[in-house]
Parts: sequence; structure tokens; C-alpha cells
Amino acid sequence: MKIENSTVVTEFILLGLIQSQKIQLLVFVLILLFYIIILPGNFLIILTIRSDPGLTAPLYFFLGNLAFLDASYSFIVAPRMLVDFLSEKKVISYRGCITQLFFLHFLGGGEGLLLVVMAFDRYIAICRPLHYSTVMNPRTCYALLLVLWFGGFVHSIIQVALILHLPFCGPNRLDNFFCDVPQVIKLACTDTFVVELLMVFNSGLMTLLCFLGLLASYAVILCHVSGSASEGKSKALSTCTTHVIIILLMFGPAIFIYTRPFTALSADKVVSFFHTVIFPLMNPVIYTLRNQEVKASIRRLLSRHVFF
Repeated sequence: MKIENSTVVTEFILLGLIQSQKIQLLVFVLILLFYIIILPGNFLIILTIRSDPGLTAPLYFFLGNLAFLDASYSFIVAPRMLVDFLSEKKVISYRGCITQLFFLHFLGGGEGLLLVVMAFDRYIAICRPLHYSTVMNPRTCYALLLVLWFGGFVHSIIQVALILHLPFCGPNRLDNFFCDVPQVIKLACTDTFVVELLMVFNSGLMTLLCFLGLLASYAVILCHVSGSASEGKSKALSTCTTHVIIILLMFGPAIFIYTRPFTALSADKVVSFFHTVIFPLMNPVIYTLRNQEVKASIRRLLSRHVFF
């Protein structure tokens, strides 16, 4: 039987984050504040890095891409969530659901690989400084950027392909505030055990391996820095600590969601909310607040525009 004939569901009803009207209003205001205050900050980071000739090192090149990915990622879930808070019936079409799921994993997978690339950049800069300019040349940086975008695409298209091969004939009530793999799979009208295993392998195992690899790499870097007496020791420690904070913010919730069987837990929605709405806006800001060069460049940029 063809998929088109077995899939009769044309839309999903989202049950939302929470039913309490007062808490919904609080969450609405919280998301709106994040968009008004922090999202422009991400674009300011991108503008600063692109306009300041002193921020041409690979570290800042990748930071600019991190801000771009996080800003793009924040547009996948939060805007629709804000609209749904004001709507009595929260409905998303089947195609809209698949599109949201695709971009969620495309940008999320790309960001995870970007953090791996940033760890590699810091390892070469700190542990192999004499080879840094040779290894991390502009051509290599753009090649790594292409690889992470391609990796995110492959990761996401596997998810979408597995979902598209599932028949959906009802029910269509999605117990979430957005479309994601664990909840969508549970609505399929067939046995999804094998598909769930493939999804856990694709998302969960990859996420866990990247997370453990990143922690191990930064442990090596920190051990190397701790044993040195160079003048840049404190700067290197600050940079690596910031990277580790970002890694924990991104991979912690992802591991919780994707590395276990797709069974509903009470904490799922809260973890998903921070993972898809709050943390993407926070990551570049956390990094910038701990980077003196970027902060100084932002001050110069703002002072010039204020003066004129």
C-alpha cells in the first residue's frame, strides 16, 4: 500500500506546553522578552564579527556561525508557539509538521557539529600553536563549515525519511507544543519499534558520542593548559570553560530527549521548551559575555553608531 493512501491525517492538534492560562501568560511574556532583548543581541554579534577587521581569527568566524545557527533555530518553534498562545485551537498541518521537524534537526545537528569543530579549533590553538595558522587556514574553515551543514542535512533527512514512511490514520492529538520525533512516531498506525531504534541510533547515539567526545577533548585541553605557565593561560581557561557551558546547555537536554525509548515523561515538555526556545538564544550571549575582544568590539561599534 502506498504511503499516500495509508496516511489520512492532514493535520495535528497540538496540546501545548501547559493548560494553565496564568502560566501560559507568564511563558508568553518570557519568550517575548527573550526575543526583544536577546535575539537582536545575536544579530549584533554577527554584525560585530563581520565588520571588525580585528576579529578575523577562526574562533570568531565559528562564533559568528554559532550565533547565526542559534538565531535561525529560535525561529523554528518560538514564533508559532507565541501565536498558539493566542489561539483557542492549536493546529499544524501534516506538511507543516514535517517541515518543522526537518529544520529542527537540520539546524540542531549542524550546531552540534559546529561545537565539535570549535573544540577542534581550540585544541589546535592551545595544544599545537605552531601549527595553528597552517591547519586552520580560511580554506579549512570554510570546508569544515560545509561539512557541518552537510552533516546536519543528512542527519535531518534520515529523520524525515523514516517519518514519511509511517502511516498516520488517527488519532492526531500531538502531546507537545511543536512537532518532534518522539511524539509524532507514537501517532503512527503501525508497530514503530524498529523505527524508534533507528531514531535513537541516529539522534541519541550521535548526540551522546559528540557530547562525550567534546568533554574528553576539553579535558585534554584543560590538562594541557593547567600544566603550562604561559601568559594566555587564563584566557584559554576562560574560553574553554565557556565552550563547556555551551556544550552542557545544548547536549544535556538533547541526551535526555533522544537517548532513551520514546516514552512520555512529565519533564519532557519543560526540557524541550528550554532546549528549543531558551537555550538557543542564550548560547552566543553566554560566550560573548566571557570574551573580552568581542565585548570591546561591540562597544566600539555601538559608540560609533550612537555618535553618528
